[in-house]
Amino acid sequence: MELDLEAILQTFLTECDEHFAKMEEALVALEANPENDQLLEAIFRGAHTLKGNSASLGYPKVAGFAHVFEELLQRFRNHALPITQERITLLLRSLDAMRQMVPEAIAGADELQAHHLELLKRLASGDAANGEISQPANSPRRPFGRRQDDAALWMERSGTIRVDTQRLDRMLNLAGEIAIAQGRLRQAIEQSSGKKNEPLEAQDQVERLSLELQETIMKVRMVPVGPTFRQYIRTVRDVAQDHGKTALLTMNGEDVEIDVSLIEHLKDPLTHMIRNALDHGIEPPEVRKARGKDPCGMISLKAFHQGANIVIEVSDDGAGLNRHKIIERVKIIGTVNEPEKLADAELYRWIFDPGFSTADTVTDMSGRGVGMDVVRRNIEALRGSVSIDSDEGTGSTVTLRLPLTLAIIDGFGVGIGADTYVLPLHAVSECIEMPVSERAHDHPQGVINLRGEPLPYIRLRSWFELASPRPTRENIVVVELDGTKAGLAVDSLQGSRQTVIKPLGDQFKHLPGISGSAIMGNGRVALILDVAALMREVIRFHGNVGARGGTSIRASEGTSTNANAAQYL
Repeated sequence: MELDLEAILQTFLTECDEHFAKMEEALVALEANPENDQLLEAIFRGAHTLKGNSASLGYPKVAGFAHVFEELLQRFRNHALPITQERITLLLRSLDAMRQMVPEAIAGADELQAHHLELLKRLASGDAANGEISQPANSPRRPFGRRQDDAALWMERSGTIRVDTQRLDRMLNLAGEIAIAQGRLRQAIEQSSGKKNEPLEAQDQVERLSLELQETIMKVRMVPVGPTFRQYIRTVRDVAQDHGKTALLTMNGEDVEIDVSLIEHLKDPLTHMIRNALDHGIEPPEVRKARGKDPCGMISLKAFHQGANIVIEVSDDGAGLNRHKIIERVKIIGTVNEPEKLADAELYRWIFDPGFSTADTVTDMSGRGVGMDVVRRNIEALRGSVSIDSDEGTGSTVTLRLPLTLAIIDGFGVGIGADTYVLPLHAVSECIEMPVSERAHDHPQGVINLRGEPLPYIRLRSWFELASPRPTRENIVVVELDGTKAGLAVDSLQGSRQTVIKPLGDQFKHLPGISGSAIMGNGRVALILDVAALMREVIRFHGNVGARGGTSIRASEGTSTNANAAQYL
């Protein structure tokens, strides 16, 4: 029988990464709870399995290193050595070394590197306190918030198979094409018959089956967020220790599922938020103790479903946001006259502005005002939103709201002339008819009175510079994002629809206010609107009123009112 060596080695690599991840997580937990024998046994089993698998495949240097690693664990089991922070660090560095040694062994490297030999000597003696463990320039210690094989993290071995994501994308694309063809077929049948008949009934059944197929494919694409969360356990511990702090990561909602295409896009936002929590939020142990807190800080990752969205919260029990510092920084920028009068939610939005930082000094983790700006831009690119809640002295929570998938959108169709545009349905609050007083002029923007509150709006016709004649009757779609409302004036309302998203070409992907495209049942292309970008444009038209200065504007019915409702995004 011929053996597929490549498949065996790929399985070995995947299993090694899974063992490394589980051992790493258990080591961090063991540091906080050194009396937990179950954690120690789990680490020991992982090391023993790695040793056996490496030896059976003919990789003696990996097997020998794992054996010495295992011997130190045995001394812990026999209570011959106490479990200390320094020894946990030694074991974690040794895991990093084995992460590097495994692919090197497969590539044919038989000799241990100098830093591997140093670690081996330390493991054999159990002496981790004699000087810092050296790290070469090409250190195997993985970057903040990263793993070698993210696909292996969420693929459980029991009862599942690994599927190429390109195949899943193709399946979904085919399902979308079927939906487009069905829409065109339905339109042709209705135009030819004008009444309910047998072909139309058969078409109804095909559409139901197609929808079921589409939903099934979407479920295949869903993966739990737990493995993505767990990759930060080690890094939170290491980065906090490097900066003279202690912190642990807790997780809730690890079984909550999200589209696999969103997983990769979440890494940078989560990394920046955790960095901010460690640098700005979590206090040094002596400060926390003086304030009556546990010297070890806690960072929490929580995920849950809310309607058609997934919500991810990153919380810490640190110092919270310093409102005074934020106000002083806003005053220096000079855009708002009296920032101290802003509500917390409006004031905290400044944190997401490019270059905004309250740090006194620039460190390797923060101070340049880049991190949270990256968070907002990345999340909005995923059709999501981000907000902050904080209690000074208690801690902060950053909340991300994301769609469950980037492949399909529940949209609301609107028409401008012969063109169709799609708005994300979750952002549509209500639809109203344009007041008579506003129809009299053709201004590209304006403000109307919506039940006593000012509602700034823009005409999408002017925004997209469309030449078709303006109808005598217009509608305003009221969109809302994180409590902020704005209006988009359109010609007609076409109702809700489920839309398969098609990416724009490279020459169109940077168009402002556009996030994608869709093919309608009649074969025409409809553009999907970027609500967050359009709402910022609405506020810009009105001089950044409200959250950027408290300027008064006049509603269309003649009522003078304060524009603080028009918050800046």
